[in-house]
Amino acid sequence: MTSQNNRNSGTPLDLDWVMGAHVNKSAVERRIATLTGRRTVKKDWQAAWLLRAVTNIDLTTLAGDDTPGRVKRLCAKARNPIRADMLAKLGLDGEKITVGAVCVYPNRVADAVHALQDSDIPVASVATGFPAGQTPLPQRIEEIEQAVEAGAKEIDVVIARNYVLTGDWHSMYDELQQFRKACGDSHMKTILATGDLGSLKQVYQASLVAMMAGSDFIKTSTGKETVNATLEFSLVMTRAIRDYLDRFGYKVGFKPAGGISSAKQALAWQSLMKEELGDEWLMNDLFRIGASSLLTDIERQLYHYITGHYAAKHHMPMG
Repeated sequence: MTSQNNRNSGTPLDLDWVMGAHVNKSAVERRIATLTGRRTVKKDWQAAWLLRAVTNIDLTTLAGDDTPGRVKRLCAKARNPIRADMLAKLGLDGEKITVGAVCVYPNRVADAVHALQDSDIPVASVATGFPAGQTPLPQRIEEIEQAVEAGAKEIDVVIARNYVLTGDWHSMYDELQQFRKACGDSHMKTILATGDLGSLKQVYQASLVAMMAGSDFIKTSTGKETVNATLEFSLVMTRAIRDYLDRFGYKVGFKPAGGISSAKQALAWQSLMKEELGDEWLMNDLFRIGASSLLTDIERQLYHYITGHYAAKHHMPMG
């Protein structure tokens, strides 16, 4: 991820900026229509873009029945997400392509760290009472500390949505600052749970406060809400990232998560990043996609690109 010196160190809470925020919903919808109404990437370039998308994936398992064995299989897939014979046919024989990170629950961090030893793939852990964020604050902070101690290099924290819904920006800012301190050198990715936030304006405001509190990334969703990542929410968040960069000079990363399962969707988000934030946000130090099944579809599309026909899903196993 981004080097320590380039990290967003946070800024004082600027309530005037937060309270004065405006979002034009119809303008957002028009902008998204330009992305979804055209082919975002020409066919010749799609394979390259999809390979890039693989490196942006936070390969995730957040299930109640997660076991050390499942995590081990997921980590094996993270190390070799695309079959070697396919890479050879794409002219990438010997190239090392891996996913961006493996994301698990705190109890499974040690399993993932062990399975990924001798690799450069970081382990990310959800924390702070994921997915609802409704546990007492000391427990949420302790969860971060335990995940860091177990070896997590990235912590995906969840905000308490009630602070956004009631406009209690001071409390949201203060809690996130405490989370950031508990993360230490591990990067903090702040989940806004956009589907719970009520309006695009509140998504923008929450994005600003999360960045002011020192978030290294802002993330759309836990994947457990009724509405997860949408391009509309993502546009508002990327505009907030751009505005924050313009004002303070810090580059904050972006992570859509929840419901992104097709290669076509991944290309749309990549196009959004490129057009709104620039080529730097196509790299995995500033852009991640939280997903579990996306990789399978990307592999199928690459297989089609190589052979002209689709492979059955069971020929693209997750581990």
